[in-house]
Formats: sequence, structure tokens, C-alpha cells
Amino acid sequence: MLCLSGLSVALALSLVPGPVEALKDGECEVCISFLGKFYQSLKDNNVKFNAADIENAIVKSCKEAKGKDNRFCYYIGATSDAATKIINEVSKPLSYHAPVEKICEKLKKKDSQICELKYDKQLDLTTVDLKKLKVKDLKKILEEWGESCKGCAEKSDFIRKITELMPKFAPAAASARTDL
Repeated sequence: MLCLSGLSVALALSLVPGPVEALKDGECEVCISFLGKFYQSLKDNNVKFNAADIENAIVKSCKEAKGKDNRFCYYIGATSDAATKIINEVSKPLSYHAPVEKICEKLKKKDSQICELKYDKQLDLTTVDLKKLKVKDLKKILEEWGESCKGCAEKSDFIRKITELMPKFAPAAASARTDL
């Protein structure tokens, strides 16, 4: 009888879910950042906190998202070309003001790729030597600014274009640079 009771206790304990593993520092960087900004924009715009309105607002905000934010939107199904749709896993918890960290923890369980997204490191344009960067990195700078370099064939063309546009997109860096 005692053995049977011990067995049933062991079985019951094995069925109880374990503690949810908290996110480590730097994990789910894009998820936490995007949802944090999104949640703040909902509060600023006095949007009703119900799942349907939040879902519509996510889709609208994802249309304007670029880079890693757009990739995050794709993973949760908020873009038109997304294969899966777990957007309700975001809108429902946000409707009752759940912390974005907890939402990202739950999303991680559904799709681990969401927490693998990380923002690219930002270059310090005040100190970086453009001549030492790869063409790929120079193109990335122009892409972040929403610009392109039509007709650029060589590295020097990209550097010239960046130095031309720097006062417009990075005025602090342009004034601090001495090699122009």
C-alpha cells in the first residue's frame, strides 16, 4: 500500500509543470524591444486594450517595420507573407497588460527562432575608418539610412556616397569626423 502511494505521488509530481525558465540577459532582444515600443505606442495612442484592436495595430505597425523587427513580425505571423500565425499569442497577453518579457518567454516556447534574433551592432561613424570596412558593411549603412548607391562599382564609390549623406543622417558623426 505504501509503495503504491509513493508511486502515485511520484506520478503526480512528474505531471506538474516545472518552473518557467526566465530569459537570460540579451536573449529575445528584438522581441522585447519591438513589443516594448509597440506597447508604449498603444498607451500613447489610447488604443483600446482588447485582443482584436491590438492585433490590428500589430499588423499595421509591422507593415512599417524593417530589418530584424520585420523578421520578428514574420515569425509571429503579422506580415502578409508569413507561413504561421501566432499573433494571438502576442495580442491576447498584451490586452491584459502582461509584461513583454513574459510574452517573449511564451513565444520562445512556441518558436525558438524568435529569441535568436539579435540587432546588428551599430557602427560608431565618428571614429570608424570607412576605408577599412567591407563593402557589405558600407551597403548596410546606406540601407539603414534608406538610401542606395546606384552605379556604385567600387568601394570608393560607396565611401563617397556615405560621406555625402552623413550630414543628413548622422550630423554629429559628420561634424566630429576630421578625415573628410
